[in-house]
Amino acid sequence: MFARIVYESFRHQARRKLLAGIAITLGVAVATAMIAVATDIGDKINRELRSYGANLLVTPQEDTLDVEVGGVNLKPPSDGAFLNESDLPKIRGTFWHNNIVGFSPMLPVTVKIGYGGGAKDVTLVGTYFNKPLHFGKQDFTTGVRITHPWWKVEGSCGNGALPRPGRVEDSPAACGWPNDDSQDVLLGERLATKLARKPGDTLDVAGRQLTISGILSTGAAEDDQIVAPLALAQQILGKPGAVRRVYVSALTKPQDAFATQDPNTMTPEARDRWYCSPYVQSIAYQLQEVIPHSHAEQIRQVAQNEGTVLSRIKGLMLLVTLAALFASALAVSAAMATAIFERRVEVGLMKALGAGNLAVSAIFFAEALLLALVGGIAGFSAGALLARQIGLSIFNSQISIEPVLFPVILAIAVIVTFAGSAAAIRRAVKFDPVFALRGEG
Repeated sequence: MFARIVYESFRHQARRKLLAGIAITLGVAVATAMIAVATDIGDKINRELRSYGANLLVTPQEDTLDVEVGGVNLKPPSDGAFLNESDLPKIRGTFWHNNIVGFSPMLPVTVKIGYGGGAKDVTLVGTYFNKPLHFGKQDFTTGVRITHPWWKVEGSCGNGALPRPGRVEDSPAACGWPNDDSQDVLLGERLATKLARKPGDTLDVAGRQLTISGILSTGAAEDDQIVAPLALAQQILGKPGAVRRVYVSALTKPQDAFATQDPNTMTPEARDRWYCSPYVQSIAYQLQEVIPHSHAEQIRQVAQNEGTVLSRIKGLMLLVTLAALFASALAVSAAMATAIFERRVEVGLMKALGAGNLAVSAIFFAEALLLALVGGIAGFSAGALLARQIGLSIFNSQISIEPVLFPVILAIAVIVTFAGSAAAIRRAVKFDPVFALRGEG
């Protein structure tokens, strides 16, 4: 009899139930999409933010030491210590090596260039452009074209930068970039304007005739500098294998209170958890382990902005989810209230025949549960499609839907439906059978 009453309710009030089901489906679909995107957005947002550049800086440890006696700084007035280029591939040997997007060593050298019949001091910066390296069984490519993607180079193909089909990094956009084993250089656009030089011209640098492969525009200090392959800068400086600093771009998770703790003061269990979490601090710690005599620290403005952007996006998604579920609950409440009011005579008859409040409410909650399950399944399917569409349109990749999300979504659908139905069902059990049978509410 119980099942037949529920069935007849759906058969005779198909329109009301359909409207309530659609409201549940829409609310659950939005919730599914937002939860799926929020759980998968961390890595995707990190990769998007990596377009803003490196978030870690590695320098010689000696550069962080200031020796003062009586207020007098005794640090030698030199260009500082250097890192060893041969240690750099070890970056791919850290625990979080898969999170290392790329790294770029830098070696600034003051050189003299021919200018107006005389000489002019400028800074030449040696670096990797698109350097193939090897560590263990790994072959990888790294350089400023990965860590400094905002650098723009204007030049012509044919100056050692011919594109190789099938490789993104060697697409036609590579025209003008020097090869890392060449004697070609990039000239900052402001310096190029002063010197009246263009791609293909030669430039006298420290007594060497170097070819300008492209004009570099960064909007920063590099516009007044020369950027050359690292090996060339080392030759000019007379220090083979020397590196002054290394910019590292890594995928990290937003820092929290645990991330900022000193690992040397942690218990072994806490330290292992900290070490095995992709915090920018733990990755910096690991970089110091693999590069001897180095000091690694986060570039704070970039790292803090990542956490802020991610937190705000997730907060917005939570707000949209709650708004959609609230609207769904209101729609269910309105539909259920109307349906129950139309069935007040039926409720009065059941109570006149001896049905208690529990029996009456059980019928309506069973109807609500069935609506929630059907709407939850339909909403989960629609939300999964919406999440994938969001991933393709915004991140150009699919959002992965975890199977564990399905029971969570069903539970949300049930909670929303019961919350929307509770007030109407409570009113139904309070119907006076005398007035209900007479059609009075």
